[in-house]
Amino acid sequence: MLVKEYLTVREIAGPLLVVEGVEGAKYGELVEVEYPDGAVGLGNVLEVSEDTVLVQSFEETRGLNIGQTRIRFRGRGMELPVSRDIVGRVFDGLGRPIDGGPDIIPDKRIDVNGNPINPIARDYPSDFIQTGVSAIDGLNPLVRGQKLPVFSGSGLPHSRLAAQIARQGQVLAGEEEFSVVFAAMGITYEDADYFTREFTSTAAIERSVLFINLADDPAVERIATPKVALTASEYLAFELGMHVLVILTDMTYYCEALREVSAARKEVPGRRGYPGYLYTDLATIYERAGRIKNVKGSITQIPILTMPEDDKTHPIPDLTGYITEGQIILSRELFRRGIYPPIDALPSLSRLKEKGIGEGKTREDHSNLSNQLFSAYARGKEAKELAVILGEAALSEEDKLFAEFSDKFEELFVTQGEYENRSIEETLALGWELLKILPRHELKRVKREQIEKYMD
Repeated sequence: MLVKEYLTVREIAGPLLVVEGVEGAKYGELVEVEYPDGAVGLGNVLEVSEDTVLVQSFEETRGLNIGQTRIRFRGRGMELPVSRDIVGRVFDGLGRPIDGGPDIIPDKRIDVNGNPINPIARDYPSDFIQTGVSAIDGLNPLVRGQKLPVFSGSGLPHSRLAAQIARQGQVLAGEEEFSVVFAAMGITYEDADYFTREFTSTAAIERSVLFINLADDPAVERIATPKVALTASEYLAFELGMHVLVILTDMTYYCEALREVSAARKEVPGRRGYPGYLYTDLATIYERAGRIKNVKGSITQIPILTMPEDDKTHPIPDLTGYITEGQIILSRELFRRGIYPPIDALPSLSRLKEKGIGEGKTREDHSNLSNQLFSAYARGKEAKELAVILGEAALSEEDKLFAEFSDKFEELFVTQGEYENRSIEETLALGWELLKILPRHELKRVKREQIEKYMD
């Protein structure tokens, strides 16, 4: 293929370069940017207007100048080389190995922009995924093919929770291989070292693919990282037949990078300065999860994002909530009280939980027990709030029992060790044990035969 080279850079602004006199360039086309010192970086075509092209560079643009910068158009989009050998490896945000191992000898190269799944070809998410975390598995289960984000806040232990889910996650139904694709965006060296150690010091690395984009890497690379990770996931799931759990952290840094590039392009800003197409852009990432009819593999997604100022109405969590099927919310109040993981059960939600639990998937009592635990915990929290206002003497004996249940629920059910992997049977048994605190006549959401079977 003929590679066209140009020395016609007219303007450089941040990660963007304006190139004139270009023939036949296409949106998304891969570009090589040669620095005056001979070093070569990558970029892609962001906009084409007649013979003028806007190129975004994946590398730092420091050192570039208008007269000596060479631009080569490769005639194809950005591609990820893939083979089964990517499992067990660590890559940068553009898919280049950073673990000291050899380059991947590809079975094929896949465009990172991917293709949307035809809605008619989609299969409904089903089958339970065990994370080993009771507050998720017991109350808001993750279902195979689902998109279930974690809403966190600055300083909360979402990184530890992400690593724990990556280590412990498994599909109970089916015989597909299970793999984890972990993409970290805009993280510090300390966090990168933590994630790498967590995977390599355990057997988790043997079934995982890591993509790490650091905070001092170019913003444009951060925009490419989730697309590169999802391209690897689609290859493993739909061509090798694996079930893939994709963990994306932190989507807030991804959106900040999107805003930075949008500002450099002088686009009209939307809410809080984010581009008006933020919803569409997030949807192109989240909607790459799912199952396809008559195809063995599947992709389940856990995007993790930190809510600025713990604000659920901020554009990033707000738009994410519209696209995904629920949310797991981390509580600063629980974290301050030393509870790990600080998952707030009441505002958390898994919209597809009924599709992944029940007889033949988890256990026949799972749905009723989950509803009963949720109801009792909510009533216990209300009783405790009432005691703060009116005093404990104002509570009935039953209210006091529900308040006690609320405390025990947080102490025993929500709280668990970072390396404690609870099976679904252990989680359900713990739930039934907690219900013994309450009078039997108050257990209105579980069947009598279930009470007799699991409490007596």
